[in-house]
Amino acid sequence: MNIQNTIEAALGIVTIVLVLWDAFEAVVLPRRVTRKFRIARFFYIFWWGIWSAIGRSMRPSKFREVYLSVFGPLSILVLLMTWALGMIFGFALVHAGVGGSVMASGEPMTFLLDLYLSGTTFFTLGLGDVLPRTTLDRVVSVIESGMGFGFLALIIGYLPILYQAFSRRELTISLLDARAGSPPTAAEMLKRFGREENRTAAVEVLREWERWSADLLESHLSYPLLVYYRSQHDNQSWLGAMTAILDTCALCLVAFEKQKTLQARLTFAMARHAVTDIAQALNAAPRPIRPDRLPPAEFQRLCAALAPAGIGFCCGAQPAAEAEKRLAEFRAMYEPYVNGLARRLLLPLPPWIPAGDAHYNWRTTAWERSLEGAAPKAAFDPNDDHA
Repeated sequence: MNIQNTIEAALGIVTIVLVLWDAFEAVVLPRRVTRKFRIARFFYIFWWGIWSAIGRSMRPSKFREVYLSVFGPLSILVLLMTWALGMIFGFALVHAGVGGSVMASGEPMTFLLDLYLSGTTFFTLGLGDVLPRTTLDRVVSVIESGMGFGFLALIIGYLPILYQAFSRRELTISLLDARAGSPPTAAEMLKRFGREENRTAAVEVLREWERWSADLLESHLSYPLLVYYRSQHDNQSWLGAMTAILDTCALCLVAFEKQKTLQARLTFAMARHAVTDIAQALNAAPRPIRPDRLPPAEFQRLCAALAPAGIGFCCGAQPAAEAEKRLAEFRAMYEPYVNGLARRLLLPLPPWIPAGDAHYNWRTTAWERSLEGAAPKAAFDPNDDHA
């Protein structure tokens, strides 16, 4: 081997090691990776930058949401192909460096034929038209075929784990529809669970969302590409659900006595932890929300909406200005982070109060809308004890 062959073989080994290490960190290692130089990180920065730029140029519509929802699943397939091509290219450099292969027909070897040999060996095709000639080249071929077989096994084992994490996330989001509307809002949640007789159920709901937030933190830091997976319904998202729960907890901490807000405090802490860590993992810088999600006029509407549920914190012992100030302090702890994620992922944040055209996904179907011209109003409420 001359100096050129040695350099080619060394570059090939470095390429293979980089690809294998990146795949190990992304798939096998069950913890957040803070290293900046990563193939998968550059891959998502580059391709999501292009994909999201096209999405931003579109008008908000059903087609836009479908377009954005394709990126998550498609990126996995492209990333796996990128890793595979990287290893094939690396082994081709090693084959060229050792210079021990020969065409069965006697043709001279070129780097394109080295790539062909590497590809057929990696995918264990064994066509036999390019043969290793030396002992070292035979060893390289055996190592490559073993890595190719292991890589395919890794793909098969990786996808079910990924989709299980996605399914767990979406299951709880779907349950939120009948509890807080679609998109979910804090006002709707508290109207249903803020009454004295429903406080026990509220504690259970918040406890469930504390666990959901912990599971989201673990799964989305281990597999950050899950953040690009969007929910089944356009008016739902993991970020919208998380924001609604944080809004609800913040309202509980302002409206109720301290001894009655233990679970709200625990859920708020876990949810904020998840939001801030995921924002840091995606390098989504916190940004103040402009315009404000809850301006003074909207805050008064919120007070009026919650008064029938017995949550009149604007006209109770504490003045409205004090309640609004305390709520703003809690909001400042998480709103910049959810806004940074919303801008990065092109996900809308939910309002505090349901909009006039808000509805529940469980109440209607596309068939009913097409038959009657409008979404039917359900005759019963699943959260109403008298329904």
